[in-house]
Amino acid sequence: MTKWTTEKIPPQQGRSAIVTGTGGLAYEDALALARAGASVVIAGRNPEKGADAVAAIKAVMPEAQVRFGLLDLARLASVAEFAARIAREQNSLDILINNAGVMTPPQRFETSDGFELQFGTNYLGHFALTAHLLPLLKAGKKPRVVTVGSIASRRGAINFDDLQAERDYRPMQVYAQSKLACEMFALELGRRSEAAGWGIQSMGAHPGLSRTGLLYNAPGRPRLAIFVLRRLFRLMFQSAAQGALPTLFAATDPAARNGAYYGPDGFGGARGFPTAEKSPVRALDTAVAARLWEESLQLVNVTFA
Repeated sequence: MTKWTTEKIPPQQGRSAIVTGTGGLAYEDALALARAGASVVIAGRNPEKGADAVAAIKAVMPEAQVRFGLLDLARLASVAEFAARIAREQNSLDILINNAGVMTPPQRFETSDGFELQFGTNYLGHFALTAHLLPLLKAGKKPRVVTVGSIASRRGAINFDDLQAERDYRPMQVYAQSKLACEMFALELGRRSEAAGWGIQSMGAHPGLSRTGLLYNAPGRPRLAIFVLRRLFRLMFQSAAQGALPTLFAATDPAARNGAYYGPDGFGGARGFPTAEKSPVRALDTAVAARLWEESLQLVNVTFA
């Protein structure tokens, strides 16, 4: 594909979308989808940031169909409550973008359900959310699920012996595992949809190196580190709008394919325009993916019925 941009998004009138997260990539995803005519729910745990995101989009497009939905991916009860509210408000869902996350807090934190924070938020929360929304997705029009990974996943491995990093917490290693799990989930969901006839296309995408609040918003981050990271982001990383393009391509373009993985086309996938790329080698291990799926079902107590 040649320098794909949001101008190439097909009309999205009559389609509904949920994007997890309220800033950075999530905001750019929601803005582009709303601009194309979709009805968008921005789902996040901070109502103030959610209201700001909605207001910013409506300032650009007063007619935008966009609203905030309260969702804390680090609390399974909140995930179930959010999905139940959406089911009361609409009968189907066409696009789900599993985007929100937390990155490398310097010490180990846990979700309210006792999972390591990065694995629990980035992966398990989205796994549970997708399961709860599955009936709406199956009723959607050519529905798509896009799960956002990271170039860090290339360094990741699924450590079934210490999945919650209780014995050995290394921030970047644990983050890489969580993002590898997201990418494995995207591929496994696509395989299971195809086998079961759900009609849902599932893709993975990553933003390369993009300026978002993900890194310096992690809990426990010292102020000096935040200052340094902000400076580095401005100098080295591409914009969030550019980083959102692979996800938006996967979510909307007719050429996007079930089970594919999209990222920037520049050197090392760090920046550029959307392109199809090979998933990390470990993400292609179907035996590990199947085991991770089954363990995840038990951990979050959901079904993909």
